[in-house]
Amino acid sequence: MLTRRREVALARLSLLLLFWREVCTIEVPLDPKIQQDLKQPPTIVKQSLKDYIVDPRDNIIIECEAKGNPVPTFSWRRNGKFFNVGKDPRVTMRKRSGTLEIGFRSGGRPEDYEGEYQCFATNDFGTALSNKILLRVSKSPLWPKEVLEPVVVTEGSPLVLPCNPPPGLPPPHTFWMNSAMMPITQDNRVSMGLNGDLYFSNVLAKDSTTDYSCNARFMFTHTIQQKNPFILKVQTKEPFNDTSGFNYTDLYSARGVAETTPTFLAPSGTVSSKMVLRGEELLLECIAAGVPTPSIKWFKKGGDLPMQKVRLEKFNKTLRVVGVSEEDSGEYICMANNKIGSIRHSISVQVKAAPYWLDRPSNLVLAPDENGRLVCRANGNPKPSIQWLVNGEPIETAPPNPSRKEMGDTLIFRSVQIGSSSVYQCNASNEHGYLLANAFVSILDMAPRMLGPKNQLLKVIENKRTFLDCPFFGSPLPELRWFKNGQGSGLDGGHYRVYINGTLEIKRVRPEDQGTYTCVASNIMGKVENQVRLEVKEPTRIDRAPAHLTVTRGSLARFDCRVKSDPTLPITVTWLKDDKPVNLGWRLKKDKDSLSIPNVHEGDEGTYTCTVKTELDEDSASARLTVLEDESLSPSNRSAMHADRPDPPMDLELSDLAERSLRLTWIPGDDNHSPIRQFLIQYEENHWDPGKWQNLTSCPGNLNTIILELSPFINYQFRVIAINDIGPSEPSLPSPRYRTSGAPPDAIPGNIQGMGTKKTNMEVTWKPLPDKEGNGPNLRYVVWWRRQDTADEWKNITTKEAKHVVHNTDTYTPYEIKVQAINDFGRGPESHVVIGHSGEDRPTEAPTNLQVSKVDSTKVNVHWNPVDPSSIMGEFKEYRAYYWRESSLLKGLSVNQEKKTKGFYVTSDEPTGILTGLIPYSNYKMYMVVANKQYEGPQSNTVKFQTKEGVPAAPKFFKIVQRYPDVYLEWDKPLEPNGILIGYMLKYQTVNGTRLGRMHMENFLPNVTDFSLRLPDRYTHYKFFLAARTQVGAGEVYAEESPHFTNEGNGTMKSMTFKQQPPIKLPGLIEGARYRLRVYSHEHDSISSKYVHFETSAAYSKDQVDIATQGWFIGLMCAIALLVLILLIVCFIKRSRGGKYPVRDKKDLPLDSVDQKDQDGSFDYRKKSVPTRPFRRSDEDNKPLQGSQTSLDGNVKESDDSLVDYGEGGDGQFNEDGSFIGQYTVKKDKEETEGNESSEATSPVNAIYSLA
Repeated sequence: MLTRRREVALARLSLLLLFWREVCTIEVPLDPKIQQDLKQPPTIVKQSLKDYIVDPRDNIIIECEAKGNPVPTFSWRRNGKFFNVGKDPRVTMRKRSGTLEIGFRSGGRPEDYEGEYQCFATNDFGTALSNKILLRVSKSPLWPKEVLEPVVVTEGSPLVLPCNPPPGLPPPHTFWMNSAMMPITQDNRVSMGLNGDLYFSNVLAKDSTTDYSCNARFMFTHTIQQKNPFILKVQTKEPFNDTSGFNYTDLYSARGVAETTPTFLAPSGTVSSKMVLRGEELLLECIAAGVPTPSIKWFKKGGDLPMQKVRLEKFNKTLRVVGVSEEDSGEYICMANNKIGSIRHSISVQVKAAPYWLDRPSNLVLAPDENGRLVCRANGNPKPSIQWLVNGEPIETAPPNPSRKEMGDTLIFRSVQIGSSSVYQCNASNEHGYLLANAFVSILDMAPRMLGPKNQLLKVIENKRTFLDCPFFGSPLPELRWFKNGQGSGLDGGHYRVYINGTLEIKRVRPEDQGTYTCVASNIMGKVENQVRLEVKEPTRIDRAPAHLTVTRGSLARFDCRVKSDPTLPITVTWLKDDKPVNLGWRLKKDKDSLSIPNVHEGDEGTYTCTVKTELDEDSASARLTVLEDESLSPSNRSAMHADRPDPPMDLELSDLAERSLRLTWIPGDDNHSPIRQFLIQYEENHWDPGKWQNLTSCPGNLNTIILELSPFINYQFRVIAINDIGPSEPSLPSPRYRTSGAPPDAIPGNIQGMGTKKTNMEVTWKPLPDKEGNGPNLRYVVWWRRQDTADEWKNITTKEAKHVVHNTDTYTPYEIKVQAINDFGRGPESHVVIGHSGEDRPTEAPTNLQVSKVDSTKVNVHWNPVDPSSIMGEFKEYRAYYWRESSLLKGLSVNQEKKTKGFYVTSDEPTGILTGLIPYSNYKMYMVVANKQYEGPQSNTVKFQTKEGVPAAPKFFKIVQRYPDVYLEWDKPLEPNGILIGYMLKYQTVNGTRLGRMHMENFLPNVTDFSLRLPDRYTHYKFFLAARTQVGAGEVYAEESPHFTNEGNGTMKSMTFKQQPPIKLPGLIEGARYRLRVYSHEHDSISSKYVHFETSAAYSKDQVDIATQGWFIGLMCAIALLVLILLIVCFIKRSRGGKYPVRDKKDLPLDSVDQKDQDGSFDYRKKSVPTRPFRRSDEDNKPLQGSQTSLDGNVKESDDSLVDYGEGGDGQFNEDGSFIGQYTVKKDKEETEGNESSEATSPVNAIYSLA
């Protein structure tokens, strides 16, 4: 139980450290200037092999090279003791190196220097160690003298001739020859075993015709030593005649040799065992005796032999497995059989492993007060032990370091300080070997430095994605910000993006992005900056491209190539003919926009390409020149004979048939006066897509045969299409069918993934092979899986689907996955191992102790206690804060209480974050959860906080009405005051083109929302800047300009462009003003509707009073009523006397004498006179547009007399770019002036509504 808890605790620690690692280490750039000034502990860069065998005839060189700053000094240990190099005259150490050279010119024996060596490289910041190098001298001893008696054996009996080579270092390579130095022929009856002995499954009389000598070849000395030969005497029942013919089927019976059942010569018995190390070669052998000679077969109990790693050698007597891994362990069975019987031998193979790395420690560079870790994880069989050393000493006896803590295979560093740099060694060892790794921890403080060139000029093409590089370095890692033209806040967001390496990306550069960009890197050690000047250029393009030409011989051919490019970039225009440069000279002429070829002939025919280049981009266009023989074939005289598509090819023939290829030959059809440029070969197969012709390949038009590469197990037929400049021919008749033979799959399933859909499963998916890549019938997939970092055996299943669900998994467990395609012809290649995970579950813990600090007007610091990593139940995604605005601290201000979220990817022990984008002077609530990829955990405690007062937003509106000689201003308080308003600040100045007058300033109390200003003359123009104020300061500025009086006599004109279908809304109108409106085409000036007149309703004025209650108004109305009554009486009297009164005839209202027209061809409309005082309107001013209805709030509603009524139909359309298409005319009953206005119908336009 305690062991289980410890494993869980270590797993949690490993997960926490995995999250932590990404934020700790500093990557030191390879810049020479940085490396020159950087102080670093030593690092071993070169050393001799652990098992180092040397030739005794050469000097001994033991390598040890290291780097560091300061330059390291070197020392050696031999057999665990200090090795004084200076006292031995034969030993020297190379300068600025630890490499030892041992020479023997003055005598001495190399054997005296055998032993275990270890190199130490030291500087001011630590000591690095080399591996322990076991030095041994190569040996090639002589064969012992011995007298070998002749070997007497009965024909048919088994025989073993021992070799027993002398023990050399390294062991010699053995082989058998006779006295004449001819190799002994080996076969399934006679072969050499792994130990060098020569085995005879049965002896024949012919074996006595030669002798047998074992030879040993020593690799270092390049010598071969020969053992005294064996002489073989075979006792036979029948005399041996070498010239007599025989066959092996009746050899033994003909010579009277008795047949026997198989027996094993090697190994002996029925059971044996073998141990092999991971990564080495496994060699198993079975050599059997018997008459007839037995054959050998191999099996693996419980599964198939891994054929991709297995090699059967020496007539199946030896099984070799390369690159042994844990899954190769198990029971291997060899079976020997002949016609008399069979026997089996079982070999139990156990795979052990010397230590191998799972996570090798790497160098760690930290800034002061930062955290970090070193991890040393190794595996092996048995499990290796981990030992930490500091500067070559065991960590237990090293000087204490309060910032360091050892936790098994991990060293934790917290708040490191200058002066604690060291080199740490991790030693992982078991009975089969060891691993030693050096990793230094360097504490570095360095002011920021710029690594790139200074004041770089960067030219880019408009609308391209652009990167501005600013490589930098410092410790602690500096904060980098970008500025444009030295102004504003940092650039990040919108179409800017700043990468962690300092690069600024402009997603789509525009002309306004041109300027000087400054990158500033700063940390506690200082600040440095660099500038990049960006110039945006127009793209280079060919405006008028060359066109295909067909001309007669002797005439002039001219290709156009007009270029448009940035005027500041030099351009180069080159011409190619058939992808080769054109030879310009006395005949071919190139000018600015064209290429001229006078007196053309057949050699000029080809494809001409115009290429225009600048230093930043290029463009090209091509055209074909065809030369006809005589005038009768010119384009103007083709009535009798014209070019046409070619006739289809004929007589398709298949030859050179192979498993995956064949030759297709055909006879071209008539080209019909246009040369064939290309042949297209298509195929159809009758299994997967019967009847569907698909493109296979193509070839030039001067060929009529091609080798086609085919896929296995497909029943092909082919056809050919000829193509000339006019177009493709009809397809040829199909060829005979040809079926390719099947084969195992060649491809590997792609996009292999393992993801859990539930917490107890893992769904393995992959992209299945296309049907035509199956290479054979019954395509299916073998799925393999096992838990990662375990010695579990691979589990597998075969399926025809494109997924497999593994059930009963633990929650969020990593698995190794691989997929293999197979069919009835065999297995395809295995995929690489992919790591997948089982499903996630809901996190079980909530963050605790959620707190806030440093509350500002728009941001707040958030602190919480993290959850246990094992409780996340999946891949950690983020801590997610939910927060909402509960209320405003201003009474009566309603707020939006919508919940918002922000994620914090923090993996430290004391996580913090900054919540931004808050609204000032508000009450907020917040809670937090932890989230994995699929689920959120339970909620933390809810905290409340109040944001401080901030600067207000811009006023709700800011209106300016100019009535000479006064300008009237009106505004309203901001929608978000962000605090208690204390007033408004108004700044204004005169504007005359680019000249600005002196700035004036007015301050108002918070209840004042209007202001008037007397104009000195009609031509003075003001610009106003209005901002609300709180105790914190002035808020967002609302800027407006007063209107001009220059067009007052004719009214002011304004145009707006719309592309949507009517009805539309016209923004920015002035209340109580009269307008006339027309719709016209922006592209075609002559297309326009008639004018429509309307009037906006009056605005509500704060100082307006109800005149119906005023005494003077009542008296005036009474007087008017009395006057009307008197007039009626007078009229009645006149009428009774027979008198008459004149009545005027109706007259049409006159039109404007001339419509004013813009420069672009669009007509304006004029705003008629407006009242001279703002915010008060006469009854006449308040009249709405005829046919309109005025709503209760004073806004003009849409009348039945809409713009659609003026069209010649009610249907609206859209053109290709989405702009509105309509036709507008004015109904006769809509305008008084119709008789004088044009009623011309309009055509499709982008509707532009003009307002005055």
